[in-house]
Amino acid sequence: MASNSMFANQNPEMIFPSELGDFMGGHMETQMNINHAIANEQAMMSAGEFQSHMVAGPSTAGVSPPAAKRSKRAHADTNAEESNLQSLFQIVRNGRQALQCVVDDWIETYKQDKDSALLELINFLIHSCGCKGTVTPEMFVTMDQTEIIQRMTEEFDEDSGEYPLIQSGPTWKKFRSNFTEFIVVLVRQCQSSLIFDQYLFENVISLLTGLCDSQVRAFRHTSTLAAMKLMTALVTVAASLSVQHDKISRQFEAEKAKNAARRASQRMDLLRAKNEEFEEHIKELQQMMGNIFNGIFVHRYRDTHPEIRAICMGEIGTWIKNYHTMFLDDGYLRYIGWNLHDKHWDVRLKCVQALSNLYTSEEFASNLELFTNRFKDRIVSMTLDKKIDVSVQAIKLIISINVWKDDALDSTDCEAVYQLVFSSNRSVAQAAANFLIQRLLTREEDESSEQNKNALRKKGKNLSPHIAPMRDLVQYFIESELHDHAAYLVDSLWDSTSLVKDWDCMTQMLLDDISSGHEPLSDKEETYLIDIMTCCARQASDGQPPVGRAPPKKLTGKERQTVQEDKNRLTNHFIQTLPRLLSKHGIDPEKVADLVVIPQYFDLDMYTTGRLEQYLDQLLKLLTEIVTKHADKQILHNCSKTFEYLCNDSYAISNKCKIARSALIDHLAQTFQAAWQDYLENVDDLSETEIYNLTASMRRICAFYSSHNLNAWELYDSLFKIAKSYSENLAIKSPIVSDALASLQFHLMWARSDIDDQNPDKTQVKDIKRRLHEVMSLSYELVCQRNNALEVIEDAYTNICDLLVVYGKQIGFNKALKPLVYLASDDLQQELRLFNDRNVFTNEDEDVLAGVDEEEEDASIKIEALHKRRKLLACFCKLIISNNIQMTLAADVFKHYLKFYNDYGDIIKNTLAKLNDYNRTECAKIILRSLHIMWDTVPHISPTRVDKACEQFAHIKDLAKNFSFIFSLDQIKSREAIQALHKEGIFYASQPESASPNVPPKNIDFLEIVNEFTGKMMRQDKKIVMEYLDDVFPPNTNMSRDDTWYALQLYRGNLATSEHEARQIGHKGRTGGAAQPPTATAIKKIPAAASSSTASRKRQLDDSFASDYPGTPGSSAGTPRPQQPTRAERLASRNQMRDQN
Repeated sequence: MASNSMFANQNPEMIFPSELGDFMGGHMETQMNINHAIANEQAMMSAGEFQSHMVAGPSTAGVSPPAAKRSKRAHADTNAEESNLQSLFQIVRNGRQALQCVVDDWIETYKQDKDSALLELINFLIHSCGCKGTVTPEMFVTMDQTEIIQRMTEEFDEDSGEYPLIQSGPTWKKFRSNFTEFIVVLVRQCQSSLIFDQYLFENVISLLTGLCDSQVRAFRHTSTLAAMKLMTALVTVAASLSVQHDKISRQFEAEKAKNAARRASQRMDLLRAKNEEFEEHIKELQQMMGNIFNGIFVHRYRDTHPEIRAICMGEIGTWIKNYHTMFLDDGYLRYIGWNLHDKHWDVRLKCVQALSNLYTSEEFASNLELFTNRFKDRIVSMTLDKKIDVSVQAIKLIISINVWKDDALDSTDCEAVYQLVFSSNRSVAQAAANFLIQRLLTREEDESSEQNKNALRKKGKNLSPHIAPMRDLVQYFIESELHDHAAYLVDSLWDSTSLVKDWDCMTQMLLDDISSGHEPLSDKEETYLIDIMTCCARQASDGQPPVGRAPPKKLTGKERQTVQEDKNRLTNHFIQTLPRLLSKHGIDPEKVADLVVIPQYFDLDMYTTGRLEQYLDQLLKLLTEIVTKHADKQILHNCSKTFEYLCNDSYAISNKCKIARSALIDHLAQTFQAAWQDYLENVDDLSETEIYNLTASMRRICAFYSSHNLNAWELYDSLFKIAKSYSENLAIKSPIVSDALASLQFHLMWARSDIDDQNPDKTQVKDIKRRLHEVMSLSYELVCQRNNALEVIEDAYTNICDLLVVYGKQIGFNKALKPLVYLASDDLQQELRLFNDRNVFTNEDEDVLAGVDEEEEDASIKIEALHKRRKLLACFCKLIISNNIQMTLAADVFKHYLKFYNDYGDIIKNTLAKLNDYNRTECAKIILRSLHIMWDTVPHISPTRVDKACEQFAHIKDLAKNFSFIFSLDQIKSREAIQALHKEGIFYASQPESASPNVPPKNIDFLEIVNEFTGKMMRQDKKIVMEYLDDVFPPNTNMSRDDTWYALQLYRGNLATSEHEARQIGHKGRTGGAAQPPTATAIKKIPAAASSSTASRKRQLDDSFASDYPGTPGSSAGTPRPQQPTRAERLASRNQMRDQN
């Protein structure tokens, strides 16, 4: 039987601007000629086998068309049986049969009847696109493929944007995998014979080429996927044939090389025939692959649909890898390089993944030189891609390129990747760490180093192999200039190298236990190595990433076991070596600040189980010496925390540690009292030594008071005198006063924890109450004195806020503790509010940077100042949430929400959410109060008009819009709150009363602000608010012809619960007369249970207002409502309703 011809050459548009359903008509420039012999033969077949008209095919819902005849079926009663058979599309979609069997059955059918089997395959492809039409035998005979595709396009459901490949659900997800597998299996089963019959695959490729040129996205997407998978299967067959061809060629050449006596001519003829056959088959396959590439890939690799582009990029990488003899060429690689710039992340990801598979093979090296030089810069820049997956894959590709060729990357390229170990994303950081290890931390050991190791082994010393890489790591950390992020660097390397767990290497380098072949570390290198070592110890003790990189994770059983093993090794090593490290580096403040933290990561039980108490004695002695010698805040704080950990009652060593702690605190208390007495005796003639002694003593007391209860040492009187002396203008340094204030706060907090809540000592309660009032009064006095040092004012402010939380209203629920409740006075609350206005909500960074040179790192100073201001604001917000100050003061915080969103947005948002959970109605009133405060800043262009073009008015509208979102979470629970907000807003807009009913109140434009909350109301609530609005502003109010009443009309229109009411409002605004009630028909059309108007109704309502109120309200003429109340009666009624609310 003669075969159908392939599609003619085409010149289609490469990028189609339309998507699914945007078919623009027109004929494609393709044509398929059907052999007349086939037409004659098919025309003679029975009418039962071929229908004479177009029939509707199966939709994606599963409507089945008549199936083609299959092999192994009885031909008797064919029409009756075929009506019950499933189509090929339905079989593949359902996935209940093995695709191998389905393909085998189809091949048997094809061998018996090519045309009917091909027709069934064509319908399978058409239906897989989501098309409802079916290609009938008559169409197959009488139409060319251009007309068939045109007819299928007309049958396509353009109203629906979905088709099988993009539909959701497990059925369609499974269909996609079955669809691609079917094509692969079909090629595999046909590779021995049918693939070379010059009929089947030529027609399939022709059809797919035509579908790929369609402007219907479903056709393009499905046919491109099918064509690319078909190409991949053909590539696999071609690669297999190429291997066999090479084998036959070698056998032929070997046989040909034999002498004439040993040469087997019959075998040579057989090998020659086989060789020619393979060459012919490979040539045919290459021709088919060329047709697919030039007819489909070249056009679709830059399709407007990103998923189609991603399919092309994903498959071309497979072709190059599997059949590199044909595709590993710059002519094909360039397509991947071009799409590295694609705007969609999935396409870029497919390109990077395709390249990663190529650089891992050594046989591809010579063909990638030109491509690497051309696109290397783009690949390096993709390590900073905004999509994390692309960034990670780009870094892995960089690693592969570095393995492929050492000098492919220059120092600039490497440094760009090195910096990513400090990335906030852990996946990116770990990928960059692998590159850092490969490029920088992997070093070949030279001969001299090996000799030194052997010499040390003979002396009984085991030198770590990581000394050189560790030095390189420290040097890189120094050069990175990101010295505050050692924890990020360690976390990046943690899972990739044992270097960060080599405690022997670190201590050998720090204790100079290395051979003469290695240079000793400099002082700077020692400092940063200790920083890295401390971060490694923390990571080993808990297995958690650093704060800011990833949230704390729940460890699995295996991970917990690994962490415990790491912690045991850490403890066993540093129990013995840490005293030596402290002895050597205990004088350097930077080094000792990190070293004293390491005991906090110990498993303290190992002191007793390992009988290592002598090392504990050494550690306690060294810690005591460090505390008495150093006055640095960080060192003292770390030592205090370490003592707190060592004195934990859950460990057997706690008693010994408590004895050492008590002895230390005795010494600190005596030193402090002596320094204070010397200070008082020589207050008129103080020396630098006396000032330093008091400062250092006060700092040590404050550091230990924060973690340990020092109330037993009776330091309160001296601490209070120091703080009091400052308020009396005694010559005392502000740092001393700040530490004294903090210590007073710690004293009262420890006193609160010492009280027995069930049966408190009355004398103790009375004493605490006296001291509490003394400290609060002193702190209030210090805050009020504006000429005090800012550091002292901030500490006094913090004292007030923290003590109000500890001794606030909540402890009053216990009657025995009720005398300890401290209630903030109105003056105190106002002073706290003013403090926030002066010191928190300010952008004056010049004050922070006063006296700082421009060349210094002012950015870090700004960040530190911002953290301090955030802490101060958080203290104030805690008072609001705990109800220890008036909630209305929150309005002064909320008004800054947008202006300071970047600095305090999270704090204000959380405060707003907490207040809303506590009391929704009160929260709504506070929000409105904040808008009132901001409204007073809006300039007026007339006594009753504000300047709506000014920045302040736009800011308030944006602020109200952002506040309205809090009521959209649960409209039912927020009903009462949103009603209260609207009523308060209406009342505020009506004030002050105007002299004439034709003149609007001064704040009438405030209704435009309240209008931002109307979308959060339910329909029933709108009616309630509308009634209140009608009482405050009667509908028959005579309005002037200017737009001074526009805010009221807009607000009233948005409160309308139906389009009919909105139109009446518009009519009423133009005539000034009373609005007529809606008809009964109109009332029936209003759904009573509806929670809000629909989007279309809202648009119609907005259009109505745009036409009714184009800026000039209607005439004030009209008939007033009978028995209209007087202005005084309306005001009295309004005030009465407000009091009730």
